[in-house]
Amino acid sequence: MTGLTRSTRRLAVLAATGVIFLAGCAATAKVGRNFEFGDFASRARQGETTKEQVKEMLGSPSAQGMVLEADGTKNDQWTYYYGSARLPSGSESQFKLLQVKFDPSGKLLSYTWSGEAASQATEKE
Repeated sequence: MTGLTRSTRRLAVLAATGVIFLAGCAATAKVGRNFEFGDFASRARQGETTKEQVKEMLGSPSAQGMVLEADGTKNDQWTYYYGSARLPSGSESQFKLLQVKFDPSGKLLSYTWSGEAASQATEKE
């Protein structure tokens, strides 16, 4: 998970730990809400897409926060995550994380994606 902030790594570890913990209690465990990254990546436009449009594409974020950039700029950041695991082997597990950053005017500045379908989504762009 290179390129992710410290708090993002913590969130990912906590979510993954939750999946593993819950996996011990049930046949299938899930955390977060599933979302379609490929659709988002094909429709989102840097500097144009608004917060409302992102919400229409992905729903409400799992978490909201702020990023303090090196130049002192403060940008809003929304986080979407989803994890699932099937027991007892845990061999059918997945985790995906999308962080969407907005500039002060509420337009898409950038996003960070981590997940097993990342290479497939990039090929579609």
